Amino acid sequence: MSTQSFLLLAAFLAALLVTAYPLGIYLTKVGDGTTIPGLGWIARIESFVYKLCGITSESAMGWKTYALALLIFNAIGAIAVYAVQRLQAWLPFNPQAFANVSPDSAFNTAVSFVSNTNWQGYSGESTMSYLTQMLVLTGQNFFSAATGMAVAYALIRGFTSRSAKSIGNFWIDITRSTLYVLLPLSAIFAIFLMSQGVIQNFSAYKDVTLLDPVTYQQAKNAPDGQPLKDAQGNPVMETLTTKTQTLPMGPVASQEAIKMLGTNGGGFFNANSAHPFENPTPLTNFIQMLSIFLIPAGLCFAFGRMVGDMRQGWAVLGAMTAIFVVMTAVVLIAEQQVHPGLHALGIDQASSTLQSGGNMEGKETRFGISASALFAAITTAASCGAVNAMHDSFMPIGGLVPLVLIQFGEVIFGGVGSGLYGMLIFAILAVFIAGLMIGRTPEYLGKKIQAYEMKMTSITILVTPVLVLTGTAIAVLLDPGKAGIANPGAHGFSEILYAFSSAANNNGSAFAGLSANTPFYNIMLAIAMWFGRFAMIVPILAIAGSLAAKKRLEVTAGTMPTHGPLFVTLLVGVVVLVGVLNYVPALALGPVVEHLQLIAH
Repeated sequence: MSTQSFLLLAAFLAALLVTAYPLGIYLTKVGDGTTIPGLGWIARIESFVYKLCGITSESAMGWKTYALALLIFNAIGAIAVYAVQRLQAWLPFNPQAFANVSPDSAFNTAVSFVSNTNWQGYSGESTMSYLTQMLVLTGQNFFSAATGMAVAYALIRGFTSRSAKSIGNFWIDITRSTLYVLLPLSAIFAIFLMSQGVIQNFSAYKDVTLLDPVTYQQAKNAPDGQPLKDAQGNPVMETLTTKTQTLPMGPVASQEAIKMLGTNGGGFFNANSAHPFENPTPLTNFIQMLSIFLIPAGLCFAFGRMVGDMRQGWAVLGAMTAIFVVMTAVVLIAEQQVHPGLHALGIDQASSTLQSGGNMEGKETRFGISASALFAAITTAASCGAVNAMHDSFMPIGGLVPLVLIQFGEVIFGGVGSGLYGMLIFAILAVFIAGLMIGRTPEYLGKKIQAYEMKMTSITILVTPVLVLTGTAIAVLLDPGKAGIANPGAHGFSEILYAFSSAANNNGSAFAGLSANTPFYNIMLAIAMWFGRFAMIVPILAIAGSLAAKKRLEVTAGTMPTHGPLFVTLLVGVVVLVGVLNYVPALALGPVVEHLQLIAH
């Protein structure tokens, strides 16, 4: 790993610690329901929302009622997103007069944004009206992130409660998460982005004059629209010159802010964070990376404070960081290597300037290899999906890292809320395994882990591998699945595996090269996204309810510590072995084979 890469990673982790720790204190107050000094005006809005909902700040729910409210809320959100897409041609704020979105694409997008996946099978700047982008897509960026935070708070209460029937109130949790955390942070971040050049307007698209006209060739068509061919049957080409370019406009900064802070990832433009109107400078690139991890890291500190032992928060954060640093080092090293295919061109690596540059294919020259590779690791370790480089162009081992980070289950920092509750599920599994080894009933944070919790934990951990591997198998067996592959062989398999891994684990990034905006993939990936989100959340809430009803035991000499280096090592081992072991055969058929083929040639 180069010195530049090491310093960039160190600076990122230092900045994350400095910003996430105080945010954790703030998130604790949000989760506890306490009054936050200086934000009385938000408290008045909060009270008004409760009055509209017919609840009070003391209202409580059991886990089943909590889960039902969550599912109903998100189902209504999905219907709203679908409806606006299907009606956008007749709705305002559509200066480009975009047509209604097709039924299968609208269905996929609705599920995608509600599940915090933000998978995009469409090009935003040529498909979605300003109203669609602002009202339902950006709206769901807030609500899906708040849903994840609500579940995290509910699970924490399961550990902190003493023989209680309640795990909180979903409507209160989602309201406080939105009003006190997501909206203020997004407003501040959006203003910063606008100051750096991210656009925010309602203008129609603009035609601008190019400084250097572009000359290109294209096939010439006959008056009936069919391509002309010469006597030999070859297309007749014509040379054209263009002096203008159409620049897309729109309210980008407001969507970009919550896209990152909410670990959503759905870009206003098809190029996502590689587009200069979304991510114009190295500074915005660094702050965007920081914003992806900010709330997930802050929730680790909030977890420690809410359970009354900051060491527990540090242990969870330490396990996340250890895996993240190792995986990031691998992708940084991989992308700093010259592509072996350059040997075929007679390029001497020892004397080539490419040796110091590494693999720049698919990366923005504004950011370079280090910032692009680090961004790829961050966005796939978190449940974000924003990209500033083409993962499809990474070296096979470099592309393996984002894929594996997703397959860990989005628990290495992970999504807003989902990263913490996912890692806590692995912590429950870790103490259960440790309990079996030492011959005593496992406990975590004073709560006994028994058969019911382990059944729900098993469902939570196994649901995503089942969705990923089943979906991939169906896609490679059926003609509609194989029809979308642009690259045959191992790389094409990796593209399908990445798509289903991204969907089921609610990441949203794509390997690209796969034509996924088809009825087959829109429906299949939507199924993976929905169940990958909610088939995990429901058993997690069941665990929260079960733990809340139990007495909290006092720490004794026989209690296994869950805050020291030994437990962190155990937790890391469980995440690595259980989280990825299911995917090893599939990975061997994809990026591993591709790497061996690459070095063999």
